[in-house]
Amino acid sequence: MRKNKKLNCIIHIRNTFYSQLGIGILANTILFLFHLIKFLFDNRIKNTDLIIGLLSLIHLLMLLIMGFIATDILTSQQGLWDDITCKSSFLLYRLMRGLSISTTCLLSVLQAITLSPRNSCLAKFKPKSPHHTLRSLLFLWVFYMSFSAHFSISTADKSNVTSRGLIFLSDSCTVLPMGYFLSHLFSTLGIFRDVFLLGLMALSSGYMVILLCRHKRQCQHLHSSSLPPKASPEQRATRTILLLMSFFMLMYCLDCICFSFRTMQKNGPVCHSISMMVANGYATISPFIFICTAKQGSNFLKSFWGRIVKVLLLCDG
Repeated sequence: MRKNKKLNCIIHIRNTFYSQLGIGILANTILFLFHLIKFLFDNRIKNTDLIIGLLSLIHLLMLLIMGFIATDILTSQQGLWDDITCKSSFLLYRLMRGLSISTTCLLSVLQAITLSPRNSCLAKFKPKSPHHTLRSLLFLWVFYMSFSAHFSISTADKSNVTSRGLIFLSDSCTVLPMGYFLSHLFSTLGIFRDVFLLGLMALSSGYMVILLCRHKRQCQHLHSSSLPPKASPEQRATRTILLLMSFFMLMYCLDCICFSFRTMQKNGPVCHSISMMVANGYATISPFIFICTAKQGSNFLKSFWGRIVKVLLLCDG
């Protein structure tokens, strides 16, 4: 009876996990294609649009890799995983995760610089071209991955390891044990890395909140009517990014809690699947935040569809 109940629970969690994965892949694909079309046919592309399109591509690849890793946890495939597969799969996932965090941090900082007044000290840091934006992203990504290089080295096939008390990444892959000094060293470096990036997000988000509140007070003094003034595109984009930052912070804290709980408890498929769903939460929900809050998206798609119709009519004529 207990085995049947546990099996049904695993099946429900597996279906929920793959449903979340499918929704996230579809949403990120739509968001990426939209920004790709906009990049190819719109001359007024912004740096934030480039970052959002890149973030959707990163999350798309991240979810696809996680779907492949989940086959080792939620299915009964044997002989598929070896030492090379473990290292390459989790290295790619860590690369995408590092790019996701770095891109999110850069998006927050970039929007704070864009919203800042022209006479502020941040105005001189405004990127003049997409190349400057990509260089900043490369710097943040190298900074993040330099503190995570040990992870790919210490990942191995579980069949090659006989120690106890290991952290299992999947049914076939685990993290090799390290000495007391190395484990505490890498933990300290990881905490420093996360505090630095999260601190940048928090500072830029707080700065944007201050600028929005200041602008709102100025508008209340200038407009005597009771109707509130319409928000500018920059302000709408800022509110979207603030919502994204808040959701990222929430999912990051939940991910840390789930990982800590999983290291203290047994690494069963139920606990592991819940941890993966929390880890995928940001990559799944973030495209919906951009899609639901972008008013210019529908206008651009209408104009783009109008161009396609005109081209087809000319070809038929």
